[in-house]
Amino acid sequence: MTEAGLIVMVSFISPFRAERRMARSLFDPGEFFEVHVDTPLAVAESRDVKGLYKKARRGELKNFTGIDSPYEPPETPEIYLDTARATPEESATAIVDQLREAGMLGPAS
Repeated sequence: MTEAGLIVMVSFISPFRAERRMARSLFDPGEFFEVHVDTPLAVAESRDVKGLYKKARRGELKNFTGIDSPYEPPETPEIYLDTARATPEESATAIVDQLREAGMLGPAS
């Protein structure tokens, strides 16, 4: 899709730096923007409408990131979003602004 000139956004729980480095290596420089959506564990648990964190804490879900599986935060993401402080709208604006600054989007209208 990027070869067709499209901006493609994907959302993954990618807890390991090596996996993120591998994903970045698939693209040319300037085509890959790592967005670190930072949410403290307590905040993520408080927002968990599916109860997955509770299940993981009870041992019903294995290898659950942040509970019994580690998370390696990005060292130098292009975009950092603190979801404990920013609204979803502010976070979306930060992404659009970064894409615009990188020349991937036209000027704001």
